[in-house]
Amino acid sequence: MVKQVAQIKNQGKSQQAQKSTDEANPQQQANISSQFVESVGSIPSQLYQRLGLAMPRWLFWLLTIVVGITLSGLLVSTLALWTPLWSDIDRTDEELGMGGPDAEKTPLPGEIWSNISQYKLTRPMNILIMGIEPVRGKVDGSPESYAGSSDTMLLVRLNPENNTIRVLSIPRDTMIAIPESKELTKVSQANAQGGPVLAARVVSRTLSNAPIDRYIRISTNGLRQLVDQLGGVEVFVPKPMEYKDSAGKFSINLVSGWQTLNGEQAEQFVRYREANTGDLPRVQRQQALLMGLRERLFSPTVLPRLPQLVHIMGKYFDTNLKVEEMMALVNFSLNMERDNFQMTMLPGTFSRLSADPDSYWLNLTGKVDLLNNYTGVSIGGLKPDTRSLPSLKIAIQNASNQPQLTDKVINSLKSKGFKNVYAISDWPDGRSETKIIAQKGNRQAAEQLQKILGLGTIEVSATGDLESDLTIRIGKDWK
Repeated sequence: MVKQVAQIKNQGKSQQAQKSTDEANPQQQANISSQFVESVGSIPSQLYQRLGLAMPRWLFWLLTIVVGITLSGLLVSTLALWTPLWSDIDRTDEELGMGGPDAEKTPLPGEIWSNISQYKLTRPMNILIMGIEPVRGKVDGSPESYAGSSDTMLLVRLNPENNTIRVLSIPRDTMIAIPESKELTKVSQANAQGGPVLAARVVSRTLSNAPIDRYIRISTNGLRQLVDQLGGVEVFVPKPMEYKDSAGKFSINLVSGWQTLNGEQAEQFVRYREANTGDLPRVQRQQALLMGLRERLFSPTVLPRLPQLVHIMGKYFDTNLKVEEMMALVNFSLNMERDNFQMTMLPGTFSRLSADPDSYWLNLTGKVDLLNNYTGVSIGGLKPDTRSLPSLKIAIQNASNQPQLTDKVINSLKSKGFKNVYAISDWPDGRSETKIIAQKGNRQAAEQLQKILGLGTIEVSATGDLESDLTIRIGKDWK
C-alpha cells in the first residue's frame, strides 16, 4: 500500500499537467485526454484483483461504470479514485447521476448495508489509523485540518486466515528516520511533513517494510462525535486527571472510577499526558478506550444505527478505503470472536542519553512473532523469543481488596519455578475475577499461565505493567 498511497502524489502532478494543456491546441488536448482515459480505464481491472472482495466481476464493472457516469470531466474522474469513503453519502441522486431510468439498477448505500453479508474480506489487510492534532485556524473536517501531527497512531491488521484483528499502538514519540531528512524525528511529525503518503512510508520502513494497504485520518472532533453518537463510552479512569494549558483553550478535569464518558471527556481521557512518563501511559488509555468503544459498537442497540453513524461521521474522517472494502471490514468484524481482538504496543526502550529523554526508541529484538502477527512480516534474520514461561517477567497487581493475596500469589509462583515475579501498586478498581494481561502480545504464554493458575480470564493488550511480559491482576476469585 505504500506504493498505492504514493499514487496520491503522482495524481497531483497529473492535475497540474492537465491544467497546462488547457492552452494547447484542441487536437493535442484530445490526444492527451485519450491517452489518459486509457490509463485510468486499466485501473478497475487492477483494483478488482487487489481488493480481494467476494463480489461478481460484472457487479464490480457495473459499479465502476456508474461511478464514471456520475463524474463530470476527466480530472474529477481521476480524483474519484482517491475520494474519502463517505464522500458520496452527502450528495443527492441528481448530483451522483442516478436520476435516470437506470437508477433503480444502481445499488445505493442503504441497499449495500442491507446486503452487507455478501462482502467478504478474503486476504489480510493492514490499515494505518491516525488521530490528527488540531490545526489552529483551520475548519475541522476541511482538507487543511488533516495537516497536523498525529496524536494517535495505530496499525490495525485484519486477517481472515485466522479470523483475528490485531492492533499495534505506535507511541507518538517513537523515533524514525525520514529518507529526505538527515535528522531523526518523531513518528508523529510524519503526517505534518508529508501527509498519509509519508506517514505510511516511514511506518512501513520502521516495521521492516510491513505493507500498509489503506489509511484513515480522524480530525479533531472525530472522536468526540463518534463517542457522542454512540451515547458515550464506559471506561475506568484510574486516577484524577487535571490539566489546563496556558492559553486556556484546552482543559482536562476527570475524576477517578468507572464512568460513561461523553465525547469531550473521552478526548480528555486519551490526550492527558503525565509528566516524566513519555507517551506510554496515554497509549495504555487509548487501548482502554478502544476496548470500551468495541463493546459499545457491537451492542444490539448500536448495530442498527451503523449506517446513520457512518453518514454523520463522514466529514470527520479522511480515508482511501472504498465503500465495498468498508462493508467487507464491518462484516468481518461483526463475525469475529471476542477473544480474537488483540492489542499490543510497539516495543522499545527510553533513551536517557538523548536530547529528549522521554523519547521512545524502536527495539524489535526477539519480536519475530510480534512482527508476523501484527504486521504480516516474516524475517529470518531476527531471533525469536525463546524464553521459557518461568523466565518471563510477571507483574502481580492486587485488585481483590485483600492485601495478603499479593505475597501469596508471588510465593505460589516462585514455588513453581517462576524467577521474575514482582509486585506493583494495587489496581484501584476491585475485581471479582482474576485477569491475565498479555502485555507484549503473547497470548500463548498467557494461556499457559492460565492453565498453571487454574483460573483467570485473558486479555491481550498493553494495559498491564509496562515492564512486564504478563501482568496478573488478582481478583476476589483467588483462593
